[in-house]
Amino acid sequence: MNTQEFAGQVAVVTGGAQGIGGAVADHLTERGAQVVIWDMDLKLAQQKAGGLGNGAIAQAVDIADWNSVSNAHVDLLTQVDRVDILVNSAGIAGSNAPVADYDVGEFSRIVQINLMGTFYVNRVFAAGMRKQNYGRIVNIASVAGKEGNPNASAYSASKAGVIGLTKSLGKELADVDVAVNCVTPAAARTRIFDQMGQEHIDYMLSKIPRGRFLELNEAAAMIVWLASRENSFTTASTFDLSGGRATY
Repeated sequence: MNTQEFAGQVAVVTGGAQGIGGAVADHLTERGAQVVIWDMDLKLAQQKAGGLGNGAIAQAVDIADWNSVSNAHVDLLTQVDRVDILVNSAGIAGSNAPVADYDVGEFSRIVQINLMGTFYVNRVFAAGMRKQNYGRIVNIASVAGKEGNPNASAYSASKAGVIGLTKSLGKELADVDVAVNCVTPAAARTRIFDQMGQEHIDYMLSKIPRGRFLELNEAAAMIVWLASRENSFTTASTFDLSGGRATY
């Protein structure tokens, strides 16, 4: 491991105050990056940034709100010269119900955060990465976006959208040194479990051949490689983190 492979680089991690995003922020900082935490919970983000050190920055951002994303981006560029890495980890699971009973407002809210939020964040950084001829974007999708989880149609559909968006943007930026990829994790024990019923949690575990949930450091290890200079060829791709569940 090169402990300074990200020295001099700035990495924005949405949802970086905890969970997979928090683990990614740790790994990037350990390897020399200056990390910027974008999170709705400013207090938690500030605590995380303070623990990271290395000039880490915390900003309160609601990725589901274009004005919040755009304003945070403008403010960030008064503090840093450029952004080299984006890891979009912010998202929600939402409630569980059959499609026939799914609350219309809840479905819209989940899509707005998971899919539109990913679009907003990718959009705001894409032009700068093209201009500087360098960038790495990693979007966190889900195995549910490949396979569809029953009673989780909004989450599954939104994450399928993230996969499609990633592939599209990756192709758009393939003529410069910008890699855009996504990962499709199986469930990991994070605060997102608080949004799910035990029956749904048990269902997800039953589908994982490894027989356990994903560990945060396992997810961070793959994501950080995708965000590195070593990942100089692969783009517009989806990387499996499902413990054997996904078959393609």
